[in-house]
Amino acid sequence: LEPYEDVVASTAFLLSLASSSSRDSEEEIPKLYQEEDNYILLVSSARIVSLHASSYAQAWQLTWDDVESVEPLTLEVGYRLIPMVDMKQGGELVDRIKGVRRKLSKELGFLVHAVHIKDNLDLAPNGYQIKLMGVPVGEGELMPDHYMAINPGQVFGELEGTATKDPTFGMDAIWIADEHQDHAQSLGYTVVDTSTVIATHLSDIVRNHASDLLGVDEVKELLDRLEESAPKLVEDLVPKTVEWVVILKVLQNLLDEGVSIKDMRTIAENLAENAPKSQDPDALTMVVRNSLGRSIVQDLVGIAGELPVITLDPQLEQILQQSVQGDAATGAALEPGLAEQMNQSLIEAVQQQEVEGNPAVLLVAPTIRLLLSKMFRHSLPDLTVLSYSEVPDDRSIRMVANVGGNS
Repeated sequence: LEPYEDVVASTAFLLSLASSSSRDSEEEIPKLYQEEDNYILLVSSARIVSLHASSYAQAWQLTWDDVESVEPLTLEVGYRLIPMVDMKQGGELVDRIKGVRRKLSKELGFLVHAVHIKDNLDLAPNGYQIKLMGVPVGEGELMPDHYMAINPGQVFGELEGTATKDPTFGMDAIWIADEHQDHAQSLGYTVVDTSTVIATHLSDIVRNHASDLLGVDEVKELLDRLEESAPKLVEDLVPKTVEWVVILKVLQNLLDEGVSIKDMRTIAENLAENAPKSQDPDALTMVVRNSLGRSIVQDLVGIAGELPVITLDPQLEQILQQSVQGDAATGAALEPGLAEQMNQSLIEAVQQQEVEGNPAVLLVAPTIRLLLSKMFRHSLPDLTVLSYSEVPDDRSIRMVANVGGNS
């Protein structure tokens, strides 16, 4: 406005004018706008300025509520899968997920985080995505009102339907109609509904990333619960003997190798005994694993089962021990060709154990257990690496394969 060259002053004038519905203060209005048409234009301009000023003010009034927090576990679904997570529409997936959390919390030994469920229009209509700390770690596509017939490896006929892959384990599968369930099962297929597909996928992801879901808050809760039955143990443990971060790392190490942390009393007692000697999480993990050996083996073969094991040729074991002495953390001194030869031999041994329905267990010297566990953790996820000191004295062992005999 010409009479108000100062932007702030003109804005204030227009805002005050917009709040008035009369012309009682005409003497304050510039003569240019005292004519009826110009006055209407002025009021309209004032109201526009008022509207935009309010929008700009809101844009600048940011709070921490405007910062989106990252959920530990998130399940996002495309719009066609929304009925699966809407209990008002008969969706069963929410209850299935609660069951998964309950089961895994008992197995792992700590309370698994709640799963935040929301729709995502950027996904395919039938797609879903599982996120860990905001990062996608699994996804898949479903066919609502159909069943997934999974080929477990040996079936006795073919099915009509839409070919697909099981999103959890990557096995061949076929989407079939409801009425073909019985026929598929008679041919040897494993038939599951769509809720089971997602629940199984989520369960596998949580189990494989359990260490990422365990934080200081969860450790404190575990020790608070232990303190109810063993107050002196906890009082002397943290932070007098060992720091929180060390306990956290030891528990994460155990979870990384599929070892439950539900026996917190045994874990705490071993930390209290050995932490004064060393604060190294890997060294403490080794002594804790020794104390948990009975439960580790029992989870593999049951109470009275014989433990089938794969062993290493003595000469190969000696080479590995020398490599550990050269680089205890990574085993960098190990020749790539030897590592690849070991990997291939272990793949064949693991496959044979799977065919026979036995767990795949590699039994080695304590000094090289961590090295081999890290070396084959990703290429052979079904292989459990145990040390001699972790096997109870009263447990029977049967050697089923030897690796490196021809090296």
